[in-house]
Amino acid sequence: MSAHKRGPHELAYADWLVERLGSYLGRRVAEDVPFAEYGLDSVAALSLYGDIEEDFGPLIEPTDIWAYPTVRRLAAHLAQRDTRPGCGNTVRAAFVFTGQGCQHPGMTSGLYLHSTGYRTFLDEAADALLPYTGLSIVDLILSNDVRVHQTAFAQPALFAVEYALARTLEEAGIQPVAVLGHGIGEFAAATVAGALSLADAAKLVAVRGAFMQYLPSGGGMMATCAAPYEAAELAAAEPGVDIGAINAAKATVLSGDLKGLERIQERLEARGIACLPLKVTHAFHSPLMEPMLSKFQVVARRLPGGAARLPFYSTVHGRMTTEPLYAPYWTEHITAPVRFADAARALLDQQTPTHVVEVGPRAVLTPFLRRMGGTFGPSCLAVCRGPETNAVDLAGVLSTLDAWPLADSFART
Repeated sequence: MSAHKRGPHELAYADWLVERLGSYLGRRVAEDVPFAEYGLDSVAALSLYGDIEEDFGPLIEPTDIWAYPTVRRLAAHLAQRDTRPGCGNTVRAAFVFTGQGCQHPGMTSGLYLHSTGYRTFLDEAADALLPYTGLSIVDLILSNDVRVHQTAFAQPALFAVEYALARTLEEAGIQPVAVLGHGIGEFAAATVAGALSLADAAKLVAVRGAFMQYLPSGGGMMATCAAPYEAAELAAAEPGVDIGAINAAKATVLSGDLKGLERIQERLEARGIACLPLKVTHAFHSPLMEPMLSKFQVVARRLPGGAARLPFYSTVHGRMTTEPLYAPYWTEHITAPVRFADAARALLDQQTPTHVVEVGPRAVLTPFLRRMGGTFGPSCLAVCRGPETNAVDLAGVLSTLDAWPLADSFART
Protein backbone atom coordinates (compact mmCIF):
# COMPACT_ATOMS: atom_id res chain seq x y z
CA MET A 1 0.00 0.00 0.00
CA SER A 2 1.31 3.47 -0.85
CA ALA A 3 2.30 5.75 2.02
CA HIS A 4 0.16 8.58 3.30
CA LYS A 5 1.60 12.07 3.50
CA ARG A 6 3.90 11.90 6.53
CA GLY A 7 4.96 15.02 8.34
CA PRO A 8 8.47 15.65 9.67
CA HIS A 9 7.49 14.82 13.25
CA GLU A 10 6.05 11.46 12.24
CA LEU A 11 9.18 10.66 10.26
CA ALA A 12 11.31 11.66 13.25
CA TYR A 13 9.31 9.36 15.51
CA ALA A 14 9.73 6.53 12.98
CA ASP A 15 13.51 7.01 12.84
CA TRP A 16 13.68 7.07 16.64
CA LEU A 17 11.59 3.88 16.92
CA VAL A 18 13.70 2.06 14.33
CA GLU A 19 16.86 2.94 16.26
CA ARG A 20 15.47 2.10 19.69
CA LEU A 21 13.79 -1.17 18.68
CA GLY A 22 16.93 -2.18 16.80
CA SER A 23 18.92 -1.82 20.00
CA TYR A 24 16.49 -4.07 21.90
CA LEU A 25 16.14 -6.70 19.17
CA GLY A 26 19.71 -6.67 17.88
CA ARG A 27 18.77 -6.13 14.26
CA ARG A 28 17.32 -3.59 11.84
CA VAL A 29 13.56 -3.19 12.07
CA ALA A 30 11.39 -2.54 9.00
CA GLU A 31 8.63 0.04 9.39
CA ASP A 32 5.76 -2.15 8.19
CA VAL A 33 6.64 -5.49 9.84
CA PRO A 34 4.64 -6.30 13.01
CA PHE A 35 6.68 -6.25 16.19
CA ALA A 36 5.59 -9.80 17.03
CA GLU A 37 7.40 -11.10 13.96
CA TYR A 38 10.65 -9.83 15.47
CA GLY A 39 9.90 -11.58 18.75
CA LEU A 40 9.28 -8.40 20.72
CA ASP A 41 8.19 -9.54 24.19
CA SER A 42 6.41 -7.76 27.03
CA VAL A 43 9.66 -6.85 28.80
CA ALA A 44 11.08 -5.11 25.74
CA ALA A 45 7.70 -3.48 25.04
CA LEU A 46 7.55 -2.03 28.54
CA SER A 47 11.12 -0.81 28.21
CA LEU A 48 10.21 0.89 24.94
CA TYR A 49 7.22 2.49 26.64
CA GLY A 50 9.55 3.81 29.37
CA ASP A 51 11.87 5.25 26.74
CA ILE A 52 8.95 7.05 25.08
CA GLU A 53 7.82 8.45 28.43
CA GLU A 54 11.34 9.61 29.23
CA ASP A 55 12.04 11.25 25.88
CA PHE A 56 8.61 12.54 24.81
CA GLY A 57 6.32 12.57 27.83
CA PRO A 58 2.95 10.86 28.44
CA LEU A 59 1.82 10.35 24.85
CA ILE A 60 0.74 6.69 25.06
CA GLU A 61 -0.17 3.82 27.34
CA PRO A 62 1.89 0.59 27.41
CA THR A 63 -0.90 -1.28 25.59
CA ASP A 64 -0.68 1.13 22.65
CA ILE A 65 2.51 -0.64 21.57
CA TRP A 66 0.41 -3.72 20.83
CA ALA A 67 -2.53 -1.70 19.49
CA TYR A 68 -0.25 -0.02 16.90
CA PRO A 69 2.18 -2.91 16.30
CA THR A 70 4.47 -1.57 13.58
CA VAL A 71 6.93 1.32 13.48
CA ARG A 72 4.80 3.11 10.90
CA ARG A 73 1.57 2.85 12.89
CA LEU A 74 3.13 3.63 16.25
CA ALA A 75 4.98 6.65 14.81
CA ALA A 76 1.73 7.97 13.33
CA HIS A 77 0.02 7.48 16.69
CA LEU A 78 2.80 9.30 18.56
CA ALA A 79 2.70 12.21 16.12
CA GLN A 80 -1.08 12.39 16.40
CA ARG A 81 -0.94 12.46 20.20
CA ASP A 82 1.80 15.10 20.34
CA THR A 83 -0.01 18.41 20.83
CA ARG A 84 3.03 20.65 21.28
CA PRO A 85 3.02 23.70 18.96
CA GLY A 86 4.41 22.74 15.58
CA CYS A 87 4.20 19.01 16.30
CA GLY A 88 1.91 16.30 15.08
CA ASN A 89 -0.32 16.13 12.04
CA THR A 90 -2.32 19.04 10.69
CA VAL A 91 -5.42 16.80 10.71
CA ARG A 92 -6.96 16.02 14.11
CA ALA A 93 -10.01 13.88 13.39
CA ALA A 94 -12.66 12.82 15.89
CA PHE A 95 -14.87 9.82 15.08
CA VAL A 96 -18.61 10.03 15.80
CA PHE A 97 -20.55 6.76 15.37
CA THR A 98 -24.17 6.82 14.21
CA GLY A 99 -27.00 5.12 16.11
CA GLN A 100 -29.87 2.82 15.17
CA GLY A 101 -32.15 4.08 12.43
CA CYS A 102 -29.42 4.76 9.86
CA GLN A 103 -29.31 1.13 8.72
CA HIS A 104 -30.66 0.14 5.31
CA PRO A 105 -30.65 -2.98 3.13
CA GLY A 106 -27.39 -3.36 1.23
CA MET A 107 -25.58 -0.72 3.28
CA THR A 108 -21.89 -0.39 2.31
CA SER A 109 -22.21 -3.15 -0.33
CA GLY A 110 -20.20 -1.04 -2.77
CA LEU A 111 -17.39 -0.69 -0.28
CA TYR A 112 -17.41 -4.40 0.52
CA LEU A 113 -17.20 -5.40 -3.13
CA HIS A 114 -14.49 -2.95 -4.19
CA SER A 115 -12.28 -2.27 -1.18
CA THR A 116 -10.25 -5.18 0.13
CA GLY A 117 -9.44 -3.24 3.29
CA TYR A 118 -13.08 -2.65 4.22
CA ARG A 119 -13.98 -6.21 3.23
CA THR A 120 -11.32 -7.62 5.55
CA PHE A 121 -12.60 -5.69 8.56
CA LEU A 122 -16.30 -6.35 7.88
CA ASP A 123 -15.53 -10.08 7.57
CA GLU A 124 -13.68 -9.89 10.87
CA ALA A 125 -16.66 -8.32 12.64
CA ALA A 126 -19.14 -10.69 10.97
CA ASP A 127 -17.12 -13.70 12.13
CA ALA A 128 -17.15 -12.38 15.71
CA LEU A 129 -20.95 -11.96 15.56
CA LEU A 130 -21.78 -15.23 13.78
CA PRO A 131 -22.00 -17.46 16.89
CA TYR A 132 -24.75 -15.19 18.22
CA THR A 133 -26.61 -13.98 15.13
CA GLY A 134 -26.87 -17.40 13.47
CA LEU A 135 -26.35 -15.86 10.03
CA SER A 136 -23.56 -13.90 8.43
CA ILE A 137 -23.94 -10.14 8.67
CA VAL A 138 -22.11 -9.94 5.35
CA ASP A 139 -24.71 -12.18 3.69
CA LEU A 140 -27.47 -10.11 5.28
CA ILE A 141 -26.01 -6.93 3.81
CA LEU A 142 -25.10 -8.21 0.36
CA SER A 143 -28.54 -9.83 -0.15
CA ASN A 144 -30.36 -6.56 0.60
CA ASP A 145 -32.24 -8.42 3.31
CA VAL A 146 -34.98 -6.26 4.89
CA ARG A 147 -34.39 -8.07 8.18
CA VAL A 148 -31.64 -5.50 8.69
CA HIS A 149 -34.41 -3.33 10.17
CA GLN A 150 -35.25 -5.89 12.86
CA THR A 151 -33.58 -4.90 16.11
CA ALA A 152 -31.95 -8.30 16.59
CA PHE A 153 -30.08 -7.83 13.29
CA ALA A 154 -29.99 -4.03 12.99
CA GLN A 155 -27.78 -3.56 16.03
CA PRO A 156 -25.17 -6.22 15.15
CA ALA A 157 -25.15 -5.08 11.52
CA LEU A 158 -24.58 -1.45 12.46
CA PHE A 159 -21.86 -2.41 14.89
CA ALA A 160 -20.09 -4.49 12.23
CA VAL A 161 -20.31 -1.77 9.58
CA GLU A 162 -19.13 0.98 11.92
CA TYR A 163 -16.28 -1.11 13.30
CA ALA A 164 -15.15 -1.92 9.74
CA LEU A 165 -15.40 1.70 8.56
CA ALA A 166 -13.38 2.95 11.53
CA ARG A 167 -10.68 0.32 11.11
CA THR A 168 -10.48 1.17 7.41
CA LEU A 169 -9.88 4.82 8.29
CA GLU A 170 -7.23 3.81 10.82
CA GLU A 171 -5.55 1.52 8.30
CA ALA A 172 -5.30 4.54 6.01
CA GLY A 173 -3.49 6.51 8.70
CA ILE A 174 -6.39 8.40 10.31
CA GLN A 175 -6.00 7.87 14.05
CA PRO A 176 -8.89 9.46 15.96
CA VAL A 177 -8.08 11.99 18.67
CA ALA A 178 -11.42 11.18 20.37
CA VAL A 179 -14.53 9.05 19.86
CA LEU A 180 -18.24 9.45 20.54
CA GLY A 181 -21.13 7.11 19.76
CA HIS A 182 -24.88 7.71 19.50
CA GLY A 183 -26.87 4.82 21.01
CA ILE A 184 -25.70 1.52 19.56
CA GLY A 185 -22.83 3.44 17.95
CA GLU A 186 -21.24 3.73 21.37
CA PHE A 187 -20.23 0.04 21.22
CA ALA A 188 -18.18 0.62 18.06
CA ALA A 189 -16.70 3.74 19.66
CA ALA A 190 -15.71 1.76 22.77
CA THR A 191 -14.14 -0.99 20.66
CA VAL A 192 -12.09 1.45 18.58
CA ALA A 193 -11.03 3.17 21.81
CA GLY A 194 -9.86 -0.14 23.29
CA ALA A 195 -12.42 -0.34 26.13
CA LEU A 196 -14.01 -3.47 24.62
CA SER A 197 -12.44 -6.26 22.59
CA LEU A 198 -14.11 -7.10 19.30
CA ALA A 199 -15.25 -10.48 20.65
CA ASP A 200 -16.77 -8.99 23.82
CA ALA A 201 -18.45 -6.13 21.98
CA ALA A 202 -19.94 -8.56 19.46
CA LYS A 203 -21.46 -10.64 22.23
CA LEU A 204 -22.88 -7.62 24.06
CA VAL A 205 -24.36 -6.10 20.92
CA ALA A 206 -25.91 -9.36 19.75
CA VAL A 207 -27.59 -10.22 23.07
CA ARG A 208 -28.69 -6.60 23.49
CA GLY A 209 -30.48 -6.64 20.15
CA ALA A 210 -32.03 -10.06 20.73
CA PHE A 211 -33.28 -9.19 24.21
CA MET A 212 -34.84 -5.98 22.89
CA GLN A 213 -36.44 -7.78 19.96
CA TYR A 214 -38.64 -9.82 22.28
CA LEU A 215 -39.83 -6.99 24.49
CA PRO A 216 -43.58 -6.27 24.31
CA SER A 217 -44.66 -3.92 21.52
CA GLY A 218 -46.61 -0.73 22.14
CA GLY A 219 -43.71 1.68 22.44
CA GLY A 220 -42.30 4.13 19.94
CA MET A 221 -40.12 7.19 19.45
CA MET A 222 -40.75 10.66 18.03
CA ALA A 223 -38.31 13.28 16.82
CA THR A 224 -39.31 16.85 17.64
CA CYS A 225 -38.03 20.34 17.03
CA ALA A 226 -38.71 21.13 20.67
CA ALA A 227 -36.12 22.36 23.13
CA PRO A 228 -35.34 19.84 25.88
CA TYR A 229 -37.22 21.85 28.54
CA GLU A 230 -40.36 21.97 26.36
CA ALA A 231 -40.21 18.23 25.69
CA ALA A 232 -39.56 17.46 29.36
CA GLU A 233 -42.54 19.58 30.43
CA LEU A 234 -44.92 17.66 28.19
CA ALA A 235 -43.37 14.27 28.99
CA ALA A 236 -43.90 14.92 32.71
CA ALA A 237 -47.65 14.83 32.08
CA GLU A 238 -47.35 11.43 30.35
CA PRO A 239 -45.97 8.81 32.80
CA GLY A 240 -45.17 6.42 29.95
CA VAL A 241 -43.03 8.91 27.98
CA ASP A 242 -39.50 10.21 28.60
CA ILE A 243 -36.79 12.01 26.71
CA GLY A 244 -34.91 9.44 24.63
CA ALA A 245 -32.25 11.69 23.11
CA ILE A 246 -31.14 15.31 23.01
CA ASN A 247 -29.40 15.80 19.69
CA ALA A 248 -29.26 19.61 19.54
CA ALA A 249 -30.73 22.73 21.11
CA LYS A 250 -34.02 22.14 19.31
CA ALA A 251 -33.81 18.48 18.36
CA THR A 252 -35.24 16.32 21.14
CA VAL A 253 -36.41 12.74 20.72
CA LEU A 254 -39.22 11.43 22.93
CA SER A 255 -39.56 7.72 23.69
CA GLY A 256 -42.26 5.63 25.32
CA ASP A 257 -45.95 4.74 25.15
CA LEU A 258 -47.46 5.29 21.69
CA LYS A 259 -50.69 6.85 22.95
CA GLY A 260 -48.74 9.24 25.12
CA LEU A 261 -46.53 10.20 22.17
CA GLU A 262 -49.62 10.91 20.07
CA ARG A 263 -50.99 13.26 22.70
CA ILE A 264 -47.68 15.10 22.96
CA GLN A 265 -47.51 15.39 19.18
CA GLU A 266 -50.91 17.10 19.12
CA ARG A 267 -49.80 19.60 21.77
CA LEU A 268 -46.48 20.38 20.10
CA GLU A 269 -48.00 20.80 16.65
CA ALA A 270 -50.60 23.12 18.14
CA ARG A 271 -47.64 25.29 19.19
CA GLY A 272 -46.22 25.14 15.66
CA ILE A 273 -43.44 22.72 16.64
CA ALA A 274 -42.75 20.00 14.07
CA CYS A 275 -42.78 16.32 15.10
CA LEU A 276 -41.95 13.12 13.24
CA PRO A 277 -42.77 9.62 14.56
CA LEU A 278 -39.77 7.38 13.94
CA LYS A 279 -39.94 3.97 12.27
CA VAL A 280 -38.77 1.89 15.20
CA THR A 281 -40.10 -1.30 16.78
CA HIS A 282 -39.62 -0.27 20.42
CA ALA A 283 -39.19 2.70 22.73
CA PHE A 284 -35.39 2.65 22.96
CA HIS A 285 -33.68 4.59 25.73
CA SER A 286 -36.82 4.63 27.85
CA PRO A 287 -38.10 2.78 30.95
CA LEU A 288 -39.98 0.41 28.61
CA MET A 289 -36.60 -1.31 28.16
CA GLU A 290 -36.43 -2.23 31.86
CA PRO A 291 -37.74 -5.84 31.55
CA MET A 292 -34.53 -6.85 29.74
CA LEU A 293 -32.05 -5.13 32.07
CA SER A 294 -31.46 -7.89 34.60
CA LYS A 295 -30.60 -10.61 32.10
CA PHE A 296 -28.49 -8.23 30.04
CA GLN A 297 -26.51 -7.28 33.13
CA VAL A 298 -25.92 -10.94 33.97
CA VAL A 299 -24.32 -11.42 30.55
CA ALA A 300 -22.38 -8.16 30.71
CA ARG A 301 -20.90 -9.01 34.12
CA ARG A 302 -19.12 -11.98 32.57
CA LEU A 303 -17.15 -9.70 30.24
CA PRO A 304 -14.18 -7.67 31.45
CA GLY A 305 -14.64 -4.29 29.79
CA GLY A 306 -12.09 -1.61 30.64
CA ALA A 307 -11.11 2.04 30.30
CA ALA A 308 -10.75 3.65 26.90
CA ARG A 309 -7.25 4.40 25.61
CA LEU A 310 -8.61 7.39 23.66
CA PRO A 311 -10.71 10.28 24.94
CA PHE A 312 -14.17 8.68 25.12
CA TYR A 313 -17.20 10.96 25.17
CA SER A 314 -20.13 9.23 26.82
CA THR A 315 -23.69 10.02 25.79
CA VAL A 316 -24.86 8.50 29.07
CA HIS A 317 -22.98 11.17 31.03
CA GLY A 318 -22.83 13.86 28.34
CA ARG A 319 -19.09 14.33 28.80
CA MET A 320 -15.73 12.60 28.51
CA THR A 321 -15.39 9.68 30.88
CA THR A 322 -12.26 7.91 32.03
CA GLU A 323 -14.18 5.34 34.07
CA PRO A 324 -13.95 1.66 33.02
CA LEU A 325 -16.89 0.66 30.83
CA TYR A 326 -18.14 -2.31 32.85
CA ALA A 327 -21.55 -4.00 33.04
CA PRO A 328 -23.23 -1.21 35.07
CA TYR A 329 -22.38 1.34 32.38
CA TRP A 330 -23.74 -0.72 29.49
CA THR A 331 -26.85 -1.59 31.49
CA GLU A 332 -27.57 2.06 32.31
CA HIS A 333 -26.91 2.86 28.65
CA ILE A 334 -30.07 0.94 27.65
CA THR A 335 -32.58 3.20 29.44
CA ALA A 336 -30.62 6.45 29.80
CA PRO A 337 -31.41 9.30 27.40
CA VAL A 338 -28.77 9.85 24.73
CA ARG A 339 -27.10 13.12 25.71
CA PHE A 340 -25.51 13.56 22.32
CA ALA A 341 -25.59 17.36 22.25
CA ASP A 342 -23.77 17.70 25.59
CA ALA A 343 -21.17 15.08 24.69
CA ALA A 344 -20.56 16.50 21.21
CA ARG A 345 -20.16 20.06 22.48
CA ALA A 346 -17.71 18.87 25.12
CA LEU A 347 -15.69 17.00 22.50
CA LEU A 348 -15.55 20.03 20.19
CA ASP A 349 -14.53 22.37 23.01
CA GLN A 350 -11.97 20.12 24.69
CA GLN A 351 -10.35 18.30 21.76
CA THR A 352 -10.54 21.09 19.13
CA PRO A 353 -10.51 18.62 16.20
CA THR A 354 -9.87 19.92 12.71
CA HIS A 355 -12.31 17.31 11.36
CA VAL A 356 -15.25 15.36 12.73
CA VAL A 357 -15.99 12.17 10.80
CA GLU A 358 -19.41 10.55 11.08
CA VAL A 359 -18.85 6.80 10.95
CA GLY A 360 -21.98 4.98 9.83
CA PRO A 361 -23.86 3.80 6.72
CA ARG A 362 -25.51 7.18 6.10
CA ALA A 363 -25.15 10.76 7.30
CA VAL A 364 -27.46 11.55 10.22
CA LEU A 365 -25.44 13.44 12.82
CA THR A 366 -23.30 15.58 10.52
CA PRO A 367 -25.83 18.46 10.24
CA PHE A 368 -26.03 18.70 14.05
CA LEU A 369 -22.24 18.68 14.34
CA ARG A 370 -21.85 21.41 11.72
CA ARG A 371 -24.29 23.69 13.53
CA MET A 372 -22.55 23.08 16.87
CA GLY A 373 -19.13 23.88 15.38
CA GLY A 374 -20.32 27.06 13.69
CA THR A 375 -18.47 29.03 11.05
CA PHE A 376 -15.04 28.52 12.57
CA GLY A 377 -15.58 24.96 13.77
CA PRO A 378 -14.13 21.75 12.38
CA SER A 379 -14.88 20.36 8.96
CA CYS A 380 -17.64 17.76 9.36
CA LEU A 381 -17.96 14.92 6.89
CA ALA A 382 -19.54 11.49 6.68
CA VAL A 383 -17.72 8.35 5.56
CA CYS A 384 -20.93 7.16 3.85
CA ARG A 385 -23.38 9.64 2.42
CA GLY A 386 -25.98 7.00 1.61
CA PRO A 387 -26.76 3.69 -0.11
CA GLU A 388 -24.63 4.35 -3.20
CA THR A 389 -21.37 5.06 -1.38
CA ASN A 390 -18.47 3.07 -2.80
CA ALA A 391 -14.71 2.84 -2.55
CA VAL A 392 -14.19 5.87 -4.81
CA ASP A 393 -16.27 7.98 -2.43
CA LEU A 394 -14.25 6.66 0.50
CA ALA A 395 -11.03 7.58 -1.31
CA GLY A 396 -12.37 11.14 -1.53
CA VAL A 397 -12.98 11.20 2.22
CA LEU A 398 -9.45 9.97 2.87
CA SER A 399 -8.05 12.61 0.55
CA THR A 400 -9.91 15.28 2.53
CA LEU A 401 -8.36 13.84 5.68
CA ASP A 402 -4.89 13.93 4.12
CA ALA A 403 -4.60 10.13 4.23
CA TRP A 404 -3.16 7.85 1.62
CA PRO A 405 -5.34 6.91 -1.39
CA LEU A 406 -7.30 3.67 -1.48
CA ALA A 407 -6.15 2.74 -4.96
CA ASP A 408 -4.02 -0.14 -3.73
CA SER A 409 -6.90 -1.61 -1.71
CA PHE A 410 -9.45 -1.76 -4.52
CA ALA A 411 -10.47 -5.31 -5.32
CA ARG A 412 -9.08 -6.65 -8.57
CA THR A 413 -12.21 -8.16 -10.13
